[in-house]
Amino acid sequence: MQDIFESLESEVRSYCRGWNTVFERAAGSRIYGEDGREYLDFFSGAGALNYGHNHPALLRPLVDYLLSGAVIHSLDMKTTAKRRFLQSFQELILKPRNLNYKVMFPGPTGTNCVEAALKLARKNTGRPHILGFTNAFHGMTLGSLAVTGNAMKRHGAGVPLGNASSIPYDGFLDAEDSDFEWLRMALKDSGSGLERPAAIIVETVQGEGGLRAARASWLRSLADICHQYGILLIVDDVQAGCGRTGSFFSFEESGIVPDIVCLSKSISGFGLPLALTLFKPELDIWKPGEHNGTFRGHNPAFVTGAAALEHFWQDTKFESRIAARSEQLHQGLARIAAAAGGATVRGRGMLSGIHYSDTKAAGQIAAESFARGLLVETSGPDGEVLKTMPALTISADDLERGLAILAEAAEFVTGHRTALKTVA
Repeated sequence: MQDIFESLESEVRSYCRGWNTVFERAAGSRIYGEDGREYLDFFSGAGALNYGHNHPALLRPLVDYLLSGAVIHSLDMKTTAKRRFLQSFQELILKPRNLNYKVMFPGPTGTNCVEAALKLARKNTGRPHILGFTNAFHGMTLGSLAVTGNAMKRHGAGVPLGNASSIPYDGFLDAEDSDFEWLRMALKDSGSGLERPAAIIVETVQGEGGLRAARASWLRSLADICHQYGILLIVDDVQAGCGRTGSFFSFEESGIVPDIVCLSKSISGFGLPLALTLFKPELDIWKPGEHNGTFRGHNPAFVTGAAALEHFWQDTKFESRIAARSEQLHQGLARIAAAAGGATVRGRGMLSGIHYSDTKAAGQIAAESFARGLLVETSGPDGEVLKTMPALTISADDLERGLAILAEAAEFVTGHRTALKTVA
């Protein structure tokens, strides 16, 4: 008998096609089907659950808030929940990193904060064009799609996507410096046909584009070009931020300071919708209400967001834990990749995976992993990268168990056995 999901829900649904079960409850790094089967989660809500499912340090304040009769919906009005979130964000995230940003709540999702960033860049510079990168992904609304590289997602717009161009991401071309050599010449030469853009938007790790990770030196060169030519630099940290690559912001390792930063996914800490657009104070030229949205300030998300910052980011202990689990993850992935021959590890921190030359392998391994009790997805224009995003809070034992399942699935698909070591 056809279930309600197939009979009523749109054909646009995707994840449920590969993971054909009805999920009922979740805790930490485990999620359970209504049939009682347990799955380890190396997906983390596409990066929206960096602290795992239903973390008690976030759940308790949320339940207390909901039962207290406090304000739930408030647009951009002042609330106690918003005040605490802003204070925690300023004291625990911005000040320790010497970052001077204004905070804007543009709407509840990642594409909302990207759209606000693009609009603000154009408003500040008076220039319409934006440069993005090959294989980039920035969201599904029209402005975000215009700076997205994926052809399938772009075609879904149904209209021409203008005022944006793609340039080569780090590693797209063979020569390491040829990317910016061309860009510098094009910006300098009035005959190049390239108009000076309002902004360049970049992911430090291309989450949906195949887990390519930009080198710190490459990012610094990009920032230098932007500064030299008066171009605003936007970092899309929607998926790579909130600790996913090791530090709270993914750009910290490179030492750059973007003009605008986009945050969403795990900024609420609990999987609740919340997005921030951060920008340098001198860029804050909005008129009141010039960019708005009904759900641009969701108080339950403020509550869990503040709780996440206060619980995990008071000091450097959490970053040290992420570093240890990242090393464990990369060691395990490297052993699986080495066994396959021709496969390589990509990504940074807990946003990492394996690129296969056989474009069907990653999808087959992901499917076999699910059959064995592990949620893991693929990435890249052809789904050629096996993408792992465990919760940052995952235990060493659970991470090792998940890696063992991956190795077994990879052996089943490719025929190559992986020798995995136990990590203490």
